[in-house]
Amino acid sequence: MMRAFLFVLCVCVAVATAQESKPARPTIPEFPQDAEWINTPRPLTLGADLKGHIVLLDFWTYCCINCHHILPDLAELEEEFADIPFAVVGVHSAKFDNENVPANVRNAVRRHRIAHPVVVDTNQMLWQRLGVRAWPTLVLIDAEGRGVGAWSGEGNKERIRTAIKALVEESRAKGVFAKTPFRPSRLPPLVTASGLLFPGKVLAAPDKDRLFVADSGHHRIVETTWPDADGRVKTVRVFGTGAEGRADGPAASASFRFPNGMVLVGDRLFVADTENHLVRSIDLASGRVETFAGTGVMGNDRRGGAKAKEQTLNSPWDLAHRDGVLYIAMAGTHQLWSADLASGIVGRWSGSGRENIKDGSAASANYAQPSGLAFLGELLLVADSETSAVRAVMPDGTASTLIGEGLFDFGDVDGPFESAKLQHVLGVAVLDGVPWITDTYNSKLKRLDMKAKAVATVALPGPSGTLTLDEPAGLTAGRGILIIADTNAHRLIRVTPTGEAREIIVEGLSMPTSRPIGR
Repeated sequence: MMRAFLFVLCVCVAVATAQESKPARPTIPEFPQDAEWINTPRPLTLGADLKGHIVLLDFWTYCCINCHHILPDLAELEEEFADIPFAVVGVHSAKFDNENVPANVRNAVRRHRIAHPVVVDTNQMLWQRLGVRAWPTLVLIDAEGRGVGAWSGEGNKERIRTAIKALVEESRAKGVFAKTPFRPSRLPPLVTASGLLFPGKVLAAPDKDRLFVADSGHHRIVETTWPDADGRVKTVRVFGTGAEGRADGPAASASFRFPNGMVLVGDRLFVADTENHLVRSIDLASGRVETFAGTGVMGNDRRGGAKAKEQTLNSPWDLAHRDGVLYIAMAGTHQLWSADLASGIVGRWSGSGRENIKDGSAASANYAQPSGLAFLGELLLVADSETSAVRAVMPDGTASTLIGEGLFDFGDVDGPFESAKLQHVLGVAVLDGVPWITDTYNSKLKRLDMKAKAVATVALPGPSGTLTLDEPAGLTAGRGILIIADTNAHRLIRVTPTGEAREIIVEGLSMPTSRPIGR
């Protein structure tokens, strides 16, 4: 999530060739002492461990879609400069309270397949020392520990590449490079009892006696039977190899990249293939996976209007369907889009594209990383994550706010809508006319009373005591029960309307045989 950025370093992309006078490069302060580190066996220092290395600091927070978008850029730069003393170091400076917990950051590093070292910048100590004002911000440091340039937001890969190349020439000429490049040490692979890894969304299909699970961390969709009386399901089919990719084809050879929300239209299961920037379609009769919308390249189009496969998308996160129209939570452009299934035309339905919380017409409304959709009568309810809000959208795209105030207004307060506070809500579902949400960063399930205009946390008594959630992101409803994708716990939870909770045991599901370390 971007904010206005105050430069505190000189942006100098022609380090070796410019002859004119330039401001002196400032010395970068050391990493905070006693900070927790991830992907390294011990804390690192600029003055010793990274001395003689060109270092790129990535200031990020794991809720932020813009931070997600630049991770492929960082991985590309790491690969390109793997043979020289060059290191990327993530500096996790949290927005939400929940993101300040090191264990949660560790989960996020795994979830987003981050290979480089990450320091947990608790209380934004390094952020403040460098005057950073935006997520993401990238700070480039020369091999002598001095700041060279700073860039905020997305789209800076080529500028940074140019600056690194210039620093390589300079460092070689001055003889200041370390003798050997730094090598990170990734977290060991996770093995889960359920066979799931960071499930993002779940879809109830009671008419077909089925559940569909976005096994996001394994880049696949899992089809199971409906839960029996003991809360058990059997694996029916798996769509996707378990490796990242965007291949269409039969279930066993198709591939996804961190899929999320799903919706069923007849015998077609549509999938928000988030990190491929695609909407995929699965023919349940044949099991074949096809691309429905998107080009596979992240777009910045805020209007759309092209045929489905010609229209670029930007991090679609969830889907809903009504009367032949597919509704898309386009998290990356902070909008709601629609796709006419008859004509194949895809474009903006509601939202200007500005990241904020603002009610009004389809053209003027603002959203902030919408990530969950569910219909309540004629209203489309939206989990608007970055404003910790629940929005309600009319059929003409006019938006109103049920709960939420601003980009930095969050908490854990039940009660009347106008005073309630949530923390990065990701999931919404409707059970027998009653809306429910996963208050994700508060790790709670909450019920909305539309008559009283109030929200309440629902305790989850289970067979062995009260059940505790861990960043639940997905929620679905059917046959009188709710089903939660309890993301960081790698499991599904069945909940009755009275709050009785039980883990769903997935039988016959194994983890992919070939997984990169840390997944």
